[in-house]
Amino acid sequence: MHVDKLVSSESPAVMEPMREQAASGPGGQAGVWRAIDASANRAAEALRVVEDAVRFTLDDVVLTGLAKEMRHDLAAVLATEPLRHRVGARDVAGDVGNGMEAAAALGRSSVADLVAANAARAGQALRSLAECAAVVTPAACAGFEQLRYRLYDLERRALAAVRARDRLAGVNLCVLVEGCADGAVFSRLVESLVDAGVRMLQIRDKRLATPALVDRVGRALAIARRRPPEEAVFVIVNDRVDVAAAVGAAGAHVGEDDLPVPLARRVLGPAALLGRTAHDVAEAREAAAVGADFLGIGPCFASATKTFRAFAPPEFLRTVAAEIALPAFAIGGVTLDRLDELAALGITRVAVAAAVTSAPDPAAAARAFIARLARP
Repeated sequence: MHVDKLVSSESPAVMEPMREQAASGPGGQAGVWRAIDASANRAAEALRVVEDAVRFTLDDVVLTGLAKEMRHDLAAVLATEPLRHRVGARDVAGDVGNGMEAAAALGRSSVADLVAANAARAGQALRSLAECAAVVTPAACAGFEQLRYRLYDLERRALAAVRARDRLAGVNLCVLVEGCADGAVFSRLVESLVDAGVRMLQIRDKRLATPALVDRVGRALAIARRRPPEEAVFVIVNDRVDVAAAVGAAGAHVGEDDLPVPLARRVLGPAALLGRTAHDVAEAREAAAVGADFLGIGPCFASATKTFRAFAPPEFLRTVAAEIALPAFAIGGVTLDRLDELAALGITRVAVAAAVTSAPDPAAAARAFIARLARP
């Protein structure tokens, strides 16, 4: 079907270049416009699926906003001249690819599959749009290229959130453990906590020399690795990204004075869990944007182990719980009798130190936390 017959009712100033393009070469360039139309539809459809995935399965306000903005910006580019006339080149009946199915299409057995498949579909469509637009409307190329790179970042953030949510599903308590007087005492404490059901341990001791810290993390890992996969215990190192990477810990947790998240990720690699402390909503959003897998939010209350100048206001905790998909652990002075107060703000994960490790029976204290956090 010839382009000039389809769009002859459009304004002469816009349609003359399209008629000239369609007339050049065997069959003209009607096929290029058909490719642009098909790719535009694929990109818009795939972006909608990504948006729905982050909106309805992650409940992430920021990612949903980014996906929606991308979809609207794509529509704005496609509404410019002469791209808005692409529909006139559509020929569904004459499309030789209509009805073809890939021999080995990517499966959809998880939210991660859903996001990855549709991000790939949108990325391919945007690349096709940029390449084809270069033939008939070069001015549009930059817009498609910018959208493609924005998509890559959105995909990274969405998949990171899905991965963190899935890996830490059911992990509501993180216990911060110091190095203890000696390795044997440390091992007995860690073993009792793991036997009590603690599935995340953060080894935090700023006084230990590096060799001693390496020893303690190694001991914790040896104990954690005895658990079956369905009861995986994550051993995280506080501050010391180098130690976490060197001994093969599950990950690390960093604060504002430590290695920045993007650099910590380079050291740890893509598979490790990486936590970041956030003291306000802006820090929480920034941590999620640059690649953190989970958050430590606070300080929430007065602590027996640290002194704080200020405490996290309830609205900060409520906003993080409502808007950011990453697992968020309330930290700072959290005790058993504070859990209902946190739950009312939407916070269902906590990181504790003295409330467990300084208790007369740390294992019993840990079990009490786990049982209370598991309550609906």
